[in-house]
Amino acid sequence: MVAPDYSSSPGLLPGMGADEARVRAIAEVVSLLVAGVLRDGRDVDLNQLKCEVSRRYKLARSPKLVEIIAALPEEHRTALLPMLRAKPVRTASGIAVVAVMSKPHRCPHIATTGNICIYCPGGPDSDFEYSTQSYTGYEPTSMRAIRARYDPYVQARGRVDQLRKLGHVVDKVEYILMGGTFMSLPSDYRDFFIRNLHDALSGHASSCVREAVRYSEESRTKCIGLTIETRPDYCQRAHLADMLAYGCTRLEIGLQSIYEDVARDTNRGHTVEAVKQCFVGAKDAGFKVVVHMMPDLPAVGWERDVECFREFFENPHFRTDGLKLYPTLVIRGTGLYELWKRGLYRNYPPDKLVDLVARVLALVPPWVRIYRIQRDIPMPLVTAGVEKGNLRELALGRMAALGLRCRDVRTREVGIQDIHSNSAVRPDQVELLRRDYAANGGWETFLAYEDPRQDILVGLLRLRKLAGPDSSRQPELVGAVSMVRELHVYGTAVAVHARDNANFQHQGYGSLLMAEAERIARAEHRSVKIAVISGVGTRHYYRKLGYHLEGPYMVKYLVAGAGKEGSGKEGAGFVPREVVPAVKAGVARGARKEEGEEGEEGGEGGEGGKREKRAEAAVVAPAPQLALQAACRRRRTVARASRALEGQ
Repeated sequence: MVAPDYSSSPGLLPGMGADEARVRAIAEVVSLLVAGVLRDGRDVDLNQLKCEVSRRYKLARSPKLVEIIAALPEEHRTALLPMLRAKPVRTASGIAVVAVMSKPHRCPHIATTGNICIYCPGGPDSDFEYSTQSYTGYEPTSMRAIRARYDPYVQARGRVDQLRKLGHVVDKVEYILMGGTFMSLPSDYRDFFIRNLHDALSGHASSCVREAVRYSEESRTKCIGLTIETRPDYCQRAHLADMLAYGCTRLEIGLQSIYEDVARDTNRGHTVEAVKQCFVGAKDAGFKVVVHMMPDLPAVGWERDVECFREFFENPHFRTDGLKLYPTLVIRGTGLYELWKRGLYRNYPPDKLVDLVARVLALVPPWVRIYRIQRDIPMPLVTAGVEKGNLRELALGRMAALGLRCRDVRTREVGIQDIHSNSAVRPDQVELLRRDYAANGGWETFLAYEDPRQDILVGLLRLRKLAGPDSSRQPELVGAVSMVRELHVYGTAVAVHARDNANFQHQGYGSLLMAEAERIARAEHRSVKIAVISGVGTRHYYRKLGYHLEGPYMVKYLVAGAGKEGSGKEGAGFVPREVVPAVKAGVARGARKEEGEEGEEGGEGGEGGKREKRAEAAVVAPAPQLALQAACRRRRTVARASRALEGQ
């Protein structure tokens, strides 16, 4: 690394005030960055550069990163931001996650059971009285919420502005609504909260949720998803309809354990059977489902914990899309704390817990995403339990020592791989893989563009054939309907209407995944309609693919005359114009089974219940490189799309 040249810098001049010296120092840092990185192509150590310039100008503290980013010339921002961006993992999945909290309120099942879960801290009646249920008030999201006095607008706007100042692209925002069971709050407060979340992005002062959603659709900063934490007793059909109206696309549901005796003894306030029914209703409404699980609960034991997760991943009555793994913590003020004081409960030793998490991660199917491992509660507040804050890292290290691999979605994302390894994905190595499995009473298809040699994931789509009775569905989903529950292309976030050939977003993968989903829905599901649970800010994208808004869903009819068609070009079986050259180019048909996995097609329906062997189908087609446009060269498709096009 070549040292910067300071010979032309005058440094601190006589009579120069502290503010002027700071401004000049920041300008000099930016100037040296531009000269070193862009003009000379040198690697520049930013920390060393800041220290040297601060010394020359006799600054009390070095320039902050946000000050340097704010001073970047517009013409050089695109080139310099990647090396300056703080915590790049924040937008490595292609979106900016913004967590907000509702006001503190009591857990709803106190009214039915007389108490809260024995391990749960927080809430108005706890030692952490100004915190929301299950939080202490000292987590980063909790502290931001408390500073904002739980105002949703201030929380959302402040976090978006903070991420932008740190150099992140915040055109695509996904809200995570935390703070206990949101749907148990009064409807007026819920409407106020959701309305302000959308208004924080659009800048409009709305009078109702419907108006806020309408303006949010047109906002420059798009709300591409909204996640709400809930419980099975607050996930009934009416609750699902309200959450759809809010623009919610994903639910986080607390299961904690698959064992009925554990649910009873920890005072969950609901049965495991109720959770199973909740999963069916949520998925049939189109929601992605993430479950919270807690190993190391009282009276379970290590072997039973391992069997719990094996059953969770293999039993079709569970098999959710995502998982948050929260090892049990002992925190003062909880019922579990009293058991611990009396010697009636003891946590696993640290090494044993790392072993358990490693074995759980080895069981994760490739269609499941592990969103989080361990709570964000500060260690000084934890009486017993997890002793280190890097449990995921320790578990992955243990897996490597045991020769095991973690194949969950997050580990394999191309953006995460770019940060943590030197693996480079070439467009001609990307292939379309298909996996089918039965889950929650329906037939699930997981489509993914991957580099199978390096096991890196570029984009995914979750397709479900609805199987429940019409009486239990939302009114827009009656009949033979297939549902796209998720479409996501990974890689560092790229601004809306922009294109970056160094990243995978906006390269056509989403259009190709949707075309294949439509083919499966028409030819295999025999559906007459395909619906998408779309984030409010992504509805225009689906309109370009021929979809129209029907209730909260974006919909396309797959059979001519089957229903109301959207305006313009969305005729039956519409394939976007830019996809046609790739399809016409033709692809070699091929199929192979993934190593160590079954190659059978997943069946329709979810009966069977007990640890049946996981069935997957991996359909692989070497993808041709598009020649029409260099910017579209990453687009790939499969031979089946060609047959679908020829049949129109």
